[in-house]
Amino acid sequence: MFGGSGPELRCTGDNYTLRMAKAAQPDAGATPGKLKQFGLVIAYAARRDRKFVPLAIVVALVPLLIAGLLFAFGAGWLWIPLGVLLAFLGFMILLNNRANKAMLSDMEGQPGAGAQLVENMPRGGWRVTPAIASTTQMDVVSLVLGRPGVILLGEGNPARVRTLLGQEKRRLSKVIGTATMHDIIIGRGEGEVPLDKLRMTLMRLPRTVSPKDVNALAVRLKALTARPAMPKGAIPKNMRPQMGNFRPPRGR
Repeated sequence: MFGGSGPELRCTGDNYTLRMAKAAQPDAGATPGKLKQFGLVIAYAARRDRKFVPLAIVVALVPLLIAGLLFAFGAGWLWIPLGVLLAFLGFMILLNNRANKAMLSDMEGQPGAGAQLVENMPRGGWRVTPAIASTTQMDVVSLVLGRPGVILLGEGNPARVRTLLGQEKRRLSKVIGTATMHDIIIGRGEGEVPLDKLRMTLMRLPRTVSPKDVNALAVRLKALTARPAMPKGAIPKNMRPQMGNFRPPRGR
């Protein structure tokens, strides 16, 4: 999603994992294994969050110490594997929470971050069309379709985004019929939704559209928001302008 060597957010189940850009990988053509990905997430969390390492030590040591004391006082050897399991579980929960928080902080302010976050949501059946409207100042409006209806996500300067939202609402209202339309501006100002609360905000919206109507809406909106693709590759010779044969029109 981002350029350069920044992190990207990828969804796996209910959690988000870190995928480093190819430029940061030793071998750009190789896919890192599970253990390497796990190590990258730990390194990223430790680098971006100063509290992660001390908290991880506490979370891992406390269950082990308790299990060791219980074993020493004759409670049985079963407390040892149980302590190890609790230490690992606590570490994983801490890693997930702190890494997610750090990645959302890195994503905040990036054009299209809200649409990317919704695309990675594991539940809800969200259909996202990024950047159906934009400005040269990197203000973006993305379209999200789901059970709550039609949702417009605005990112960028609030004043310019509100103008874009008004234009898109008028345009989309012609084809969505009685479906509910919501508009959300991502930010930390008054009346805006922070990026780290966007998922919860969407999940709390009332479900007013049936799955069948969602499919019908998707067909209509796809036709409305589709944009012709620019041709790729070199321009054929027979279509190139003949600059040598161009003559300006003669004046009368």
